Amino acid sequence: MTMSQIKLQNHPDSDEQPEDEGKYELPPLVILTEQRYEGETCEGQFHGQGVAYFEGGHVYKGMFSKGLMDGFGTFTRAAGLKYEGEFVHNIPMGQGTYTWADGSTYKGEVYNGIPHGTGTYKCTQNSLFYSGQWHQGKRHGKGTAYYNEEKNSWYKGDWVRNNREGCGLRCYPSGNTYSGEWKTNQRHGKGTMLWLNLGQKYVGAWQDGVQHGQGTHVWNLRRKDGSQYSQSNRYTGEFAQGQRHGWGTFYYAGGAIYEGEWKNNKKHGQGKFTLSDGRAFEGHFVDDQIITPNLRAHSAPLGAFPLSHSNSSLLGPDMTLNIDCLLDMIPERKRDTERKQVEFVVLRQERELRSICSFYSRLGYARSPENTLLLSRLQFWRLLKDCNIHHHGITLTQIDRLIKEDVDPAEIHSPFMPVLLRKLISYLVIVAHHIHSKDMVSPKYLLAACFSKLMTDDILPNAKNVKGFLFRQPDVGVMAMNYMKRCWEVFQLFCTATRDELTMTCHHLLWMFKDFHLLDHKLTTRRLLEIINTESHNPDNLSASVDLEITFLEFFEVLLGCAEVTCEQVSETLKEDHRVFGSNTETRKDSPEVEVREEMIQTKNSPFQLTGISSAQDGSQWDVKTEANEIPEPAEYTDDPGGEIMCRPAENNTKDCKLELKMKTVDEFFNHFFFPASDYYQLVTRNIMEEKHHPESQVALDKMKQKPNNAVRTTCS
Repeated sequence: MTMSQIKLQNHPDSDEQPEDEGKYELPPLVILTEQRYEGETCEGQFHGQGVAYFEGGHVYKGMFSKGLMDGFGTFTRAAGLKYEGEFVHNIPMGQGTYTWADGSTYKGEVYNGIPHGTGTYKCTQNSLFYSGQWHQGKRHGKGTAYYNEEKNSWYKGDWVRNNREGCGLRCYPSGNTYSGEWKTNQRHGKGTMLWLNLGQKYVGAWQDGVQHGQGTHVWNLRRKDGSQYSQSNRYTGEFAQGQRHGWGTFYYAGGAIYEGEWKNNKKHGQGKFTLSDGRAFEGHFVDDQIITPNLRAHSAPLGAFPLSHSNSSLLGPDMTLNIDCLLDMIPERKRDTERKQVEFVVLRQERELRSICSFYSRLGYARSPENTLLLSRLQFWRLLKDCNIHHHGITLTQIDRLIKEDVDPAEIHSPFMPVLLRKLISYLVIVAHHIHSKDMVSPKYLLAACFSKLMTDDILPNAKNVKGFLFRQPDVGVMAMNYMKRCWEVFQLFCTATRDELTMTCHHLLWMFKDFHLLDHKLTTRRLLEIINTESHNPDNLSASVDLEITFLEFFEVLLGCAEVTCEQVSETLKEDHRVFGSNTETRKDSPEVEVREEMIQTKNSPFQLTGISSAQDGSQWDVKTEANEIPEPAEYTDDPGGEIMCRPAENNTKDCKLELKMKTVDEFFNHFFFPASDYYQLVTRNIMEEKHHPESQVALDKMKQKPNNAVRTTCS
């Protein structure tokens, strides 16, 4: 009795390549001269139930007929392989189960000692599981194979002699799927591939596992947080060896369309580019770049600028670029072509650039009447930080100097400076050249290549995913903007004049907190540095940021981060107040417990309590509390009869209450800690300056101004 080999796959395939075809050999079962038999006989032959022991240690236990294994029985080889099932004249035939020494099994139909018909194979070595049709020991016909224990890697469909061949559905461990035709374990023919994590889809022809022939590829734009844009890029045309190659049409998410020749995934050859506004330009492309002299403008509407005039601009007046500082570094004969290549990239991204500008201009505002808001430098800084531009070895203050144009030095770092759309785009082009030019290897058009890389790698994946303490929660951001002007005055007070500019470093910020007596056992120097480094490229290296210059945005967001720490006890008190909101309003209003808490909130850790000086020491009123009507009320909140803000009883009640507590915490920090401390510091400083003719006062003033550089680093360590 013999059994031929069974070939089974040992390794599941990757998302891109078919698996290596492994072999699992089933050793031949050969009946040698039996050494001993125990059981029934008939006419001198083994017949009926019995046990046969063979040379080498093999054993058969089961039915015999006329001296042969016939009927149901179990054959066990000395090496461990076991067959349990039906025999016909010494040959496994019918239904049976093979069990290997490692625990792997085959259960199903057997013909002439090999799997044939329908059966299931389980391999303990690599978690392979196959259930389906077999032919002469090979997977053949319809069947399903699972390649791991989690069963998230599988194939269901046609098989030919152990190969995926015909039509089938393949699901990969990543969640990607392919449904279509196969040949020798590779995607081949017509099929659809979905890249789940990348948000991509291809429908069309395949050859040897890659896109080849006519097809359509769609890219759904995604941000790094996983959220998806409403637009998508789409290419329909010819592919060769997995790349766009031949004639095809690319539909950009921004509305532009390119129709023409492609080579190795790049526009190359004759083509036509149509803008979202209907303007069309036809010409010759080389390596994804348009060759300007051969362009002709078609269907140009009123106000359009045809490319036939070398000194004209492709962009409208609200997007005209001011990048002369970069063009001056390029040979004069190439400047016009370089500018037009940048404008060409801008046109492709026009819709997204306008959307980003509109989105960030609304940050910090409760409503925007007909989108009339202008982007400010404060919001521009937030865009840069959201897109991690500061992780490229440049600070926001250094970017301010790069894009300063003819601005008064005193206004270079002002958060109130308006940034029009044309300025925003020009600024991004300048920033792109600064951070990406060193990585470019002999590009034909340097500025266009840098700006394209900035948009693709930095802006589009990250924009509109707001971070930081200021705008991350819209309602908190709206309220915090009420304190912006006052905080800007404090910021300027602690800035130093360098290069006719007013700038602040983290070192100055740390000393400001010390002068204001805001550091304590909760808000320590280390905790303050951790807040400063929240969005740093290396947040664990606290001392590295001490000498870095910061903008007002970073200063303001540090204050908001400190509010959460400083007013932690206040927040806990407010949470406790919410627990008694269920009782009636008048009872809560008159409750002694609430009155005690309110008194504690008003007096906890006040700087005046620490110094023993009354807030009205100079006879004036310390009126620093923001008026109630200046704090915007979120739409999710409503006033209760007792005058307190309550959360609406809704499904997101807990979330709304947390937001309310956050807003009250911010209000508490500025009105009862930061602004009173600032006013007191300025009062003391002013009094000392008025009395500086007294020797003892001059000594005190000198001590206040003295800020040794190593003090902060010593504290950090």
